[in-house]
Amino acid sequence: MKQQIIKYTEFAEETLKVKFNNIELLMTAFTHRSYVNEHKKSVSVHNERLEFLGDAVLELITTDFLYRKYNEPEGILTNWRSALVRTESIGAAAQSLGYEPMLRLSRGEKRGSDRARLQILANAYEAVVGAIYIDLGYSVTEEFITRTLLVTFDDILKSGSWLDPKSKYQEVVQSDEGFTPQYRVLSEEGPDHDKIFTIGVYVDNELRAEGTGPSKQVAQVSAASTALKNHQKSSP
Repeated sequence: MKQQIIKYTEFAEETLKVKFNNIELLMTAFTHRSYVNEHKKSVSVHNERLEFLGDAVLELITTDFLYRKYNEPEGILTNWRSALVRTESIGAAAQSLGYEPMLRLSRGEKRGSDRARLQILANAYEAVVGAIYIDLGYSVTEEFITRTLLVTFDDILKSGSWLDPKSKYQEVVQSDEGFTPQYRVLSEEGPDHDKIFTIGVYVDNELRAEGTGPSKQVAQVSAASTALKNHQKSSP
């Protein structure tokens, strides 16, 4: 236990640049439910409660940052916030901070897919935010989020990744070709409670891509995402 405390204290101070009063909070933030299940005699608390708190704190601080810095309509601010706090963004922040070796996972979770690991890292980022907030308060938490996540916002703006695939594809097509993409149902399969939709996205009546999903909206997003990739590949 003493070695674990030293390990997490050093990580907090040298990598996170945060000095905890209660380092066990940070240890809990890195503890996955699966680890507790494998180590019931020595560990009884996992990070889900801290994640729950951290999610709310992260959203508040991100919202405050965007509100104060940008005079934009609610819809744009909402999309920007979603881009900042989505799994991919906070998972990438956790990766860049070197969270992975600090995670306490079961043997099974360690062999999980890349997508599952990214989700675990994102959850750990939120749990660490919760731990910092509980132990050190709002201002320290705000500084940590600003330094480790909000600094990526300029790149998000430049790349346009804050736009959902449908919005982004419409923007690209209208700019390059002067048309608005149209979505049409190509097929519906399965019973009412378990349908699979296939949607085509058309530009000037030309089918550009197809997408499938359990709802028309999901299938449209899938089609737009594929069309966007095809457009980017064909662009000089």
